[in-house]
Amino acid sequence: MTASAVSAVSATTASATPAPPTVRISAARPAPVFRGRIGRDARSGHYAAPRRYRLYLSTACPEGLRLAVAHSLLGLDRDCPATFLPAVPDGPDGGHSALRPLYEASAHHYAGPALAPVLADDWLGRIVSTHAPDILRDLDRRLGHGRPALCPEDEQTDIEAVERLCEQGIGGAAQRAGTAEADPAERAAALTELLDALGELERRLAGGGLTSGGRLTAADIAVWVSLVQLDTVHTHHLDADAVRRIATHPRLWAHARRLTAHPAFARHLDLDGIARRHRAHCRGQEAAGAGVRILDWSACASRQADRR
Repeated sequence: MTASAVSAVSATTASATPAPPTVRISAARPAPVFRGRIGRDARSGHYAAPRRYRLYLSTACPEGLRLAVAHSLLGLDRDCPATFLPAVPDGPDGGHSALRPLYEASAHHYAGPALAPVLADDWLGRIVSTHAPDILRDLDRRLGHGRPALCPEDEQTDIEAVERLCEQGIGGAAQRAGTAEADPAERAAALTELLDALGELERRLAGGGLTSGGRLTAADIAVWVSLVQLDTVHTHHLDADAVRRIATHPRLWAHARRLTAHPAFARHLDLDGIARRHRAHCRGQEAAGAGVRILDWSACASRQADRR
């Protein structure tokens, strides 16, 4: 949409309705069904022990992709095995049939969809948590001993700020900007919010990194997953000019390119799975941006990928 078109729409809206449109940020994920935590000692119930826990996830899902990368960076293949689920859930309710017995064992007469990701207690045969941020922090702080922390306490405020920026300013705003049924002024406002979020991340990188420590943290994972989704999913519903403006953040996309070449990121980048999941769930209209890619993700991943 051109600037003049946006101005014309805004003027028409203003004459009909005095107050400007309010753009609400919808929740990025449903409320978790289970939200237990791995504790510090045996009195917590779920306490840390090698091979007690198992992670169930799909790397075609943004939350699952974040956890898969963290799991690899922490080297938890042995201490907390991961079971990888299909890109597109096979249940009629949008859940995974492989997880149905686990859900039913964890909640009496459970009738909802068996969604991933899931952190399960293999000793008890029950679900600990379906809340991805808690799972990531428990993997890092309770099971990732002796490995560089992804969520260091002294950087927690910065990490959480970046995660919120990714969830609301990138994911949520991009979703609204690409909603064909939305008012044009609301779409324009959402695109502005998206570009502001990308600009904030660009400024953080210009200052030496996303977080103050200068090492990979959960913030880097959140940014990378958000950019993967933005370039491979959300651009399908944006016009070519919007995609061009999104691409005008050179430090940010260079950072995404470097991370994609890292084995822990590259091995879990399932572009075909992401595309199939998008086609299975999306009911939106394709726009001109669908033919534009900011990064050649496959080429970036093939540089140093330690493929399974």
